[in-house]
Amino acid sequence: MSKMQTIRPTNLKHLLILLAGLVLLLSGCSTQETNPLLTDFDTPFAAPPFDEIKNEYYLSAFEKAIQEHNGEIEAITSNKKEADFENTIVAYDNSGELLTRTSKIFYGLNSANTNAELQEIDKKITPMLSAHNNDILFKEALFERIKSVYDRRQEMNLNREQMQVVEKIYDDFARNGAALPKEQRDKLKKINEQISLVSLQLRQNHLAENNSFKLVIDDEADLAGLPDHVISAAAEEAKASGEEGKWIFTLAKPSWIPFLQFSERRELREKLHKAYANRGDNNNENDNKELFKELLMLRQQMAEMLGYDNYAAYFTSIQMAQNPDNVYDFLYQAWEPSLERAKQEREELQAIIERQNKDFELAHWDWWYYSEILRKEKYDLNEDELKPYFTLDNVREGIFKLSNKLYGISFEKQNDVPVYHPEVEAYELIDNDGTSLGLLYIDPHPRPGKRSGAWCGTYRSGYYENGKKVNPIVTIVMNFTRPTGDKPAMLSWDETGTYFHEFGHALHNFFADGRYQRTSRSVPRDFVELPSQIMENWAGEPELLKTYAIHYETGEPIPDELIEKLDKSKYFNQGFIKTEHLASAILDMDWHTSDVNMDTDVNAFEKAALDSIGLIKEIVPRYRTTNFGHIFSSGYAAGYYVYSWAGVLDADAFNAFKESGDLFNRELAEKFRKYILAGNALYEGMDAYVEFRGSEPSIDPYLERSGLK
Repeated sequence: MSKMQTIRPTNLKHLLILLAGLVLLLSGCSTQETNPLLTDFDTPFAAPPFDEIKNEYYLSAFEKAIQEHNGEIEAITSNKKEADFENTIVAYDNSGELLTRTSKIFYGLNSANTNAELQEIDKKITPMLSAHNNDILFKEALFERIKSVYDRRQEMNLNREQMQVVEKIYDDFARNGAALPKEQRDKLKKINEQISLVSLQLRQNHLAENNSFKLVIDDEADLAGLPDHVISAAAEEAKASGEEGKWIFTLAKPSWIPFLQFSERRELREKLHKAYANRGDNNNENDNKELFKELLMLRQQMAEMLGYDNYAAYFTSIQMAQNPDNVYDFLYQAWEPSLERAKQEREELQAIIERQNKDFELAHWDWWYYSEILRKEKYDLNEDELKPYFTLDNVREGIFKLSNKLYGISFEKQNDVPVYHPEVEAYELIDNDGTSLGLLYIDPHPRPGKRSGAWCGTYRSGYYENGKKVNPIVTIVMNFTRPTGDKPAMLSWDETGTYFHEFGHALHNFFADGRYQRTSRSVPRDFVELPSQIMENWAGEPELLKTYAIHYETGEPIPDELIEKLDKSKYFNQGFIKTEHLASAILDMDWHTSDVNMDTDVNAFEKAALDSIGLIKEIVPRYRTTNFGHIFSSGYAAGYYVYSWAGVLDADAFNAFKESGDLFNRELAEKFRKYILAGNALYEGMDAYVEFRGSEPSIDPYLERSGLK
């Protein structure tokens, strides 16, 4: 064996070079990049540093956050002092801050701007998080301390808000099986983990189905009837897809809806609408039928273990509706007049077909097209006549003006806040006393990495830390029509309502003012759509319309003649709109009140359910079983009815403003803010509503608004 060679630097410069190289070598081997998800955010508003977060950071951040959360829970359970409000309830409420922050960022982006890498990460962290949540939920020592406080809560001199948080946290554990024997808890753990994995796969299949279909048109004659802006958008979609010179229509609403409204090519309307309706039901790798049955069976097992007849009974037990029977009673009350109106509308549309000497019966892919013809005939109004007044910027400014009129808040655009996509804008909300309410992201347009629909979420919920309010960071995400060429993004009337709707959810997040995270914005699911849906009522009121509906070319406000046409057409197509929505809500309830097994034929079940309520063949439900994204996750499962239920609340609440003679009544708005938006930690559900309105709601304004009474 030869002796190790000795390196002898010939001079000081040589030595310094060797030392520098050694330092670089050692530093490269011994250090890693700082994971920004694990540090304080040195950004305006402490917003997520989206520009610094790499996909590879998530897994280690979740692992660290879970470890930290476990340590916080261990500190609670190992505390030798008797369990009390501060050392158990507040300590638990404050725990998991890093995990919550990491989860909000990851899942916010995974919904709004996902990619294959994020989806693979989701598959890894979903079982991790499910197992972690189960470990905490079924930790006996933790539940014993929480139960100890709960049992003695009447003796602790707690105020109303403290009592609420004790009862909510106890219920979170008790109604999810914490009190079950160990053997059953272990079984429930496995069920919960399976539910999370199946739900994940359903959602990923849904996104894949939305992105997989494209109607490619290469013959200009097949564009007959389409407005110029629709054609331009399709041309840009084709260019982005590498098929310049053609036109592409997708399953994004701003693409398929105008095609169905205006295309004269019936066979192409059929192809596009069937593709939309059959998502998840194509017997391919993204088919959702078997997965959905598995999900329903798991939910049924869970509900029975927890002492409920079915999952719908489990879900509704903590909602305003209280039980499935009350939900069905309400849905059928709205269903009968909606279906009757839809049948009348069908006859009107069929009459147009016959006047045109066409030899076919109206089909579901024809409804939009002939409805547009009927709207023009009855009201001398079509969608394209309205759109120039409802640009994306105009509608946003209309929402800002309404918020200012009602609550005195203002908005300042923020250009130095990190955003996760170039189309996202950020605004600070300033309260009427000059204090900051927090930060709002607005993400308006569809893209392949964004799931369908529209929603509001948070990258940070508002909470209190050492007695000081930490403001929320809220996001509203939509899939609105894009600008084309030199024309701005022009919204349909439906999209305009959606913008107002999602902003109502945002205001709820900004105004929520509870001191504890669990109860700050805690409302029943069939109440949560009240803050959003009430905003839609103002969108078409002339007093507000004239301030924001400005023609993008002429600068002129929407004329009285057009406002009058819009008002006269407010009941137009309401039978169709209500029927397709209620059909989905009833289908959802039927699935979650029935015994499902792997032999169940999904399509046969769906058909039987819809036939039993008399749904006409010319209308398909807004969401069929295999693409019913709302119920793939637990949030709206057995709860799609909540939009209609909250419709009764919002119609009655808006009636209060109309009855006052002032649509922007500040006194009423402040009362709505106090009890409905800010006071969720003190009042809940009907109690909150009665505090605002003075009585329970009447269904009459809801039926009248829809032209059903």
